Amino acid sequence: MSDDVSGRRGILGVAVLFGAIAVFIGIDLLTDSGDGAGAGHLLAELTVLVVAAFGFGAMVWRLRRLHRALADARQDAGRWRDENRELVQGLGVAIARQFSAWGLTDAESDVGLLLLKGLSLQEIADLRETSERTVREQARAVYRKSSLAGRNALSAYFLEDLLPGTSG
Repeated sequence: MSDDVSGRRGILGVAVLFGAIAVFIGIDLLTDSGDGAGAGHLLAELTVLVVAAFGFGAMVWRLRRLHRALADARQDAGRWRDENRELVQGLGVAIARQFSAWGLTDAESDVGLLLLKGLSLQEIADLRETSERTVREQARAVYRKSSLAGRNALSAYFLEDLLPGTSG
C-alpha cells in the first residue's frame, strides 16, 4: 500500500510541476508579448506552455485512472472477503483446533497465527509488546510441538489441502 501512496504522490508531484511550469510560462508569455518580444521567442514559450499543459493533463488523467483502479481493487477485495467469509472463519477454527491439539499455549498460538500471516519476528514482538527473543523462542516452541521444520512448513501444513493438486 505504501508503494501505491508514494506512486500517487509522485504522479501528483509531477502534475503540480507541469501545472506550475504552464502557469509561469503563461504569465511570462503575456508579459513578453506586451514588451514586444520577437515571434521566435513567443513561439518557443508557447511551445513550452503547450507541452507543460499536455503534461499536466496527462498526469491528471493518470491519477484518475489509478484512483479508479484502486477503487475497483478495493471493491473486488471486499467482494472476495464477503464471498469467502465462512471459509476463512472455518479455516480459523481449524487452525485453532490444530494449535490446541499440538498443545500450544495461548502466547504460542498467537505467535503461530502471526507467523501464518507473514509477520516478521520483530513485527510480532512489536505487536505483542515483547522482545524479539521471546517471540523467537515461542516460534521455536510452535515448530517443536508441531514437528514442523519452520515457517514455510507451518504455512504449508494449513494450505496444502486448500490448494488444487497438480496433474501429471
